[in-house]
Amino acid sequence: MAHALPFTPASIPPVPPRVLLAAWDSAREGAALGLRGPERALFFAAEDRAAPDPVRLDLSDPDARCWAEAIDLTLGLGTVSGMAVLLRLLALLDAMGRLPWLRGMFEISAGEAELHPALLGAAAELPLDPAARLDETSLRRRLSRLPAGARS
Repeated sequence: MAHALPFTPASIPPVPPRVLLAAWDSAREGAALGLRGPERALFFAAEDRAAPDPVRLDLSDPDARCWAEAIDLTLGLGTVSGMAVLLRLLALLDAMGRLPWLRGMFEISAGEAELHPALLGAAAELPLDPAARLDETSLRRRLSRLPAGARS
């Protein structure tokens, strides 16, 4: 299934943190139920009209397909807001797996997940990089403003 997006990765609209958290919960519920969606190809608008190929993000991993389907069922991936929530959720998951220094800001167990409000807020609001990932420098800068001891 292909989705042509009206924005670039860097211009994905922000979403309310509470909506991102609700999407997280919906996606986890979908995973617990064994929800599986179709493979999806997301084509972002080009930064420059002269660019030969738009950025493409393929959701073929079973987990990504499940999360996309859960968001589609709850918010609709045919809407800018639904797609923004999905992309920010995937960027948050990617950052949690990719950036070891974030480990004190979340805890995931069998039945629940706890996300630090500052991490959730950053994922909901910060611009994403050209690959639709949370930019590590911006994320580190934003989270470094937390008082000592507030990261865990």
